[in-house]
Amino acid sequence: MCRWLAYTGTPVLLDTVLYKPAHSLIDQSLHSRMGVETTNGDGFGVGWYTPDDGIPAVFRDIGPAWSNRNLREIADHVRSPLFFAHIRASTGTPVQQTNCHPFRHGRWMWMHNGGITDFHQVRRDLALAVDPELFPDIEGSTDSEMMFYLALTFGLEQDPPGAVARMVGTVERTGRQHGVEFPLQMTVAVTDGQQMWAFRYSSQGASRSLFYSTQVEALRALHPDLAFLREASDETRLIVSEPLGDLPGAWNEVPESSYGVVRPGGDDLLPFTPQPV
Repeated sequence: MCRWLAYTGTPVLLDTVLYKPAHSLIDQSLHSRMGVETTNGDGFGVGWYTPDDGIPAVFRDIGPAWSNRNLREIADHVRSPLFFAHIRASTGTPVQQTNCHPFRHGRWMWMHNGGITDFHQVRRDLALAVDPELFPDIEGSTDSEMMFYLALTFGLEQDPPGAVARMVGTVERTGRQHGVEFPLQMTVAVTDGQQMWAFRYSSQGASRSLFYSTQVEALRALHPDLAFLREASDETRLIVSEPLGDLPGAWNEVPESSYGVVRPGGDDLLPFTPQPV
């Protein structure tokens, strides 16, 4: 499987989140505590927005994140108010740049941890469900990218929670038609550069780990001596596959079969249910 993080809030250097925490994503690429694999070295990617452009930049490579000099270089110079980062452990599809997350379509970014069970059996049927106008934009061979384009097909740009629910309903129906009892395992993050959605769901009801950060205002009260909390805006949030450190009160587990939306002015945590198409 994989590990990922999504950040939104006060503009920071990528280094601040990717490298500096005690159990940073770079540390997790070698020493994951909660992932299926301890090592996540089958490629990585980061995607970020700048205030001047609604289209995110994406940098992806096939090597391990812990030794990539280019990632280390840009992390010290790129500052963003919203970015995604992902380290990959392949579930069977090739290690190549087009299979590294995050995936991008227009202003949208998507990343995923988990998998479609027996994807090789259901891949053709799922591909046929993708909007023919979108299908030529699929570059890689992963189940994760297929899920993204199914969500786009089902209206991601107008209704992200509904589109993801319809995508999941389609994957589960198709899998069960092929005799797969538990077709899907996922934690997913998706953003349009303004809002961010994160989903935790699995057909078996035993999803991969996912956490969100406590509100900054509450953390300041708990830890008034921490300088970085004084600099962060009240709307700064992190969503992560596993906590970046052991700061008491900093992390909260996303409930099973639920999703969160992070947006200016307020966040929500809501139940998630697949929808038939």
